[in-house]
Amino acid sequence: MRKTAARIAIGAACAVSAAAGAQETFKVAYIDPLSGPFAEVGELMLNHVRFAVDDINARGGVLGGMKMEMVTFDNKLSAQESLTALQAAIDAGAKVVFTGGSGSTAVSAMVEAANKHNERNPDKAILIVNHSSIDPDLTGKHCSFWHFTTEANTAMKMKALTSFMQEKQDIRKVYLLNQDYAHGRVWARLGKDMLSSARTDVQFVGEDFHPMGKVKDFSPYVAKVKAAGADTIITGNWGGDLSLLVKAAADAGHDWRYINHSAGALPGAVLAISQAKLGRVTWVGEWHQNVENPKVAPVASAYRQRYNKPFLAPRMDMAPRMVAAAVEKAKSTQPVKIALALEGMTYPSIIGDVTMRKEDHQLLLPQTVSTVAPVDGKTVKSGVEGTNYGFRTETVVEGRDLALPTECKMKRPAGA
Repeated sequence: MRKTAARIAIGAACAVSAAAGAQETFKVAYIDPLSGPFAEVGELMLNHVRFAVDDINARGGVLGGMKMEMVTFDNKLSAQESLTALQAAIDAGAKVVFTGGSGSTAVSAMVEAANKHNERNPDKAILIVNHSSIDPDLTGKHCSFWHFTTEANTAMKMKALTSFMQEKQDIRKVYLLNQDYAHGRVWARLGKDMLSSARTDVQFVGEDFHPMGKVKDFSPYVAKVKAAGADTIITGNWGGDLSLLVKAAADAGHDWRYINHSAGALPGAVLAISQAKLGRVTWVGEWHQNVENPKVAPVASAYRQRYNKPFLAPRMDMAPRMVAAAVEKAKSTQPVKIALALEGMTYPSIIGDVTMRKEDHQLLLPQTVSTVAPVDGKTVKSGVEGTNYGFRTETVVEGRDLALPTECKMKRPAGA
């Protein structure tokens, strides 16, 4: 009887141990808007991150077979909801959070919360890996050991766009029209400062900030731009705010030039421009769909086959892959060790080697300046979003040439 009981106890213990081993995963989280006016953007970003995570798992996971398990949270584009989601992610055992489509206010709130949490709970630390929020302060004066970004920041993007605007002599009178949140104001300020330095002949004829995701009719703003006599609009608008702006201007018959940071990397903008048949939108990103790249092509093809949608953003796909590479390098899933492995890492991405700068955790990656334009068989060979509009490459600037001095004075955890 005692022997039988002992065998049962030993067997149960082995079963529990085996189950624990089988269930051990490297938990990560995704926090971004999955409802509301920017739900389509959040879903697109989620798909890019999920695609990379699933591919990592299909190739064996990390550390000899450990799978990445991703939990998702809808922050409804709210800083407060982001903090609630971050705590839920921590409670679920996540060690890395992928985010960025919520805007800089939400991401900043999460980074600040992670700083406090990690200081109080070093054994339950969490990393914030930001794939899209580009406020320079996130890797500048508000930098954090616990935050990394895989996207070029606003200053880097504006530097690349300024190299384009410097050569365009038809840019003479500029209106600044942006969403009223932290990054919208940074985009306006940098646009004015950098272009003023490069082109002393340019006049800035007006400036406006509008509520984010709430304006349904941009015609009053269009009227103000017209009255100011502008030929160019520098706008950091994205999602529906960009599409509705272009539509309202086209409806009023205005063919202005737009300088933007992400028009071709988010859904809807190209379709809106093609329908308007007006609006010369120039934007900047690490890659665009009309760039022929043999390393991107198989990834883009597999992504389209799975989601029946175009692959748009290598930087989002890159974020989980760089984390996985850091886990392998550190031989650990502890966030502090992952962070140390990410610092200074040069990663062979599908768009070329990229480097995570140690001093501020800013990724240095190339930026391609391009303009949304009709297919002409030469500079634009194919359309996107089911239209006859695609992207004409204007210039490509390497990441090392976009590196700017940083205000970062990073507070590092003990021993790091």
